[in-house]
Amino acid sequence: MGRVSQAQAQENRKRVVANASRLFREQGTGVSVADLMKSAGMTQGGFYKQFASKDALVGEAAVHAFTQLEARRAAELEAHDGRRDAARQGMIDHYLSTRHRDNAGDGCPTAALAADMARDAGDAAHDVYIEGVRDFAQWLATDEEDGLARLATMVGALLLARATNGSPLSDEILHAAHAALSDDS
Repeated sequence: MGRVSQAQAQENRKRVVANASRLFREQGTGVSVADLMKSAGMTQGGFYKQFASKDALVGEAAVHAFTQLEARRAAELEAHDGRRDAARQGMIDHYLSTRHRDNAGDGCPTAALAADMARDAGDAAHDVYIEGVRDFAQWLATDEEDGLARLATMVGALLLARATNGSPLSDEILHAAHAALSDDS
């Protein structure tokens, strides 16, 4: 088999990172290298040509996921003509929706990666995660501390709703958190 061009190698790397980002949010960072590469349509042997280690990929995948979250926040601002309060409420509405609950792979890395980051995801990924959480909390804030409270409420509610999915309690959790955060705005 011939060598791939530098441009193709970069595209392959981007595809692996994007697929890993989705799979890590769906299944956690314990996904095997073989499964990661298969999801990207590549062989396991190509992994180490692209990445120094799985920890390095976890870091890049976390960056990718938080970049997607940043784009979502920008889209909310644009959709609400730059009105920060309305954009913040739009993000809360989306975050505490059944659609977000049911689509972890495309969802918020703050909730999806929390357990893995608490266990051990490597220093690079952990640093990316901390910065992403800090940025998201600041974006949600109306004052210095309430951004953290809002984010903790949103993440906790989403985790509980996912854990109880399939029961009426799941929807009740989302609705209760939404009502609590809507009253705060």
